[in-house]
Amino acid sequence: MDHTWQDIVAMAMRFPEVEETTSYGTPSLKVRGKLFVRLRTEKDSPYQLMLRCDPEQKDFLLQTGDPTFGTEPHYDGYPAILVRLDLIDRDHLADLIEDAWRERAPVRVRKAWDGAGLQHGTSR
Repeated sequence: MDHTWQDIVAMAMRFPEVEETTSYGTPSLKVRGKLFVRLRTEKDSPYQLMLRCDPEQKDFLLQTGDPTFGTEPHYDGYPAILVRLDLIDRDHLADLIEDAWRERAPVRVRKAWDGAGLQHGTSR
């Protein structure tokens, strides 16, 4: 189930106004300049990906006890979840990328996407 950065980019590029860039010196994805996905290269962490999410979603994912998801002190109180790419399946990752995009995309961009009939979870 290991996913490459190219896999992640392909999943995210289906959404409007996504750009591939860098953040903190690592590959990242932004929508209208707002970070929503970042590849983590820290060697001392099992989590390879940071995804923006709403704080309730973060709490839910952490409370499941699933080792796919985690956090670190740096991310305490921050609306982001850390993900192990070796444990997550493609569909769940694609859904979380969409959620992250929705968290950061301007309302107008989200409404245009939804108006095109490509609502959450239907565009895999």
